[in-house]
Amino acid sequence: MCRHLAYAGPPVALGELLVAPPHALYRQSWAPRRQRYGTVNADGFGVGWYAQGDPVPGRYRRTGPVWADLSFADLARVVRSGALLAAVRDATEAGADGEAAAAPFAAGNWLFSHNGAVRGWPGSLAPLAAALPAEELLRLEARCDSALVWALVLRRLRAGDDPGRALADTVAEVAAAAPGSRLNLLLTDGTTIAATTWGDTLCHLSVPGDRTVVASEPYDDDPRWREVPDRTLLVATRADVLLTPLKEPSSCTSPTRSS
Repeated sequence: MCRHLAYAGPPVALGELLVAPPHALYRQSWAPRRQRYGTVNADGFGVGWYAQGDPVPGRYRRTGPVWADLSFADLARVVRSGALLAAVRDATEAGADGEAAAAPFAAGNWLFSHNGAVRGWPGSLAPLAAALPAEELLRLEARCDSALVWALVLRRLRAGDDPGRALADTVAEVAAAAPGSRLNLLLTDGTTIAATTWGDTLCHLSVPGDRTVVASEPYDDDPRWREVPDRTLLVATRADVLLTPLKEPSSCTSPTRSS
């Protein structure tokens, strides 16, 4: 349904991650190698990045395919950042909500993306939506499933949950309400990257103490890429990557370090 990527490391031009590699997110918009659902990610794209000294990220999002946006190449060539989140979209309902439905979604210093689909949307999540305060529903950027999932994550972040717990508990809640959903979530505040695998692919490349990349699929054939097992929570910084199996909320499992 989508491909996405997050990065934390030394400042680089956006294009070094999103355009230049042989299987970069740019190419994944029309030729993904590991995508299980859908074949072309042409229903919008976006990138959010952090500037030095400013914790609130900037965003660039559009409704059409990234390869058709003549401005993106210039943007990706000159803008540099030490942290970013980007996505290309294959919409469940093509054209729905336009640019507002393209990841990354944002609030404060957070950027968020959802790769997947909620089974039975919108009815399956009606009870969860009804439990949100009316003002939060009115602030939804779009009427798509990803926007509501983001609202559920954001509610937990604002209540003080750490990013890993916010994602894990949201996945458990949505999966219980809509069995069969695919819920690969990706979240960053510019320092920490949190992600889940729930029905689709995810990989990471880590150079401890220097950089970490978390992506739906590798953008090159570097042997340091590691696949994240399905039903897993990943929490990473530039220094470390922790993987924890996703269980029922009552289960308790210790995290493992990924090499």
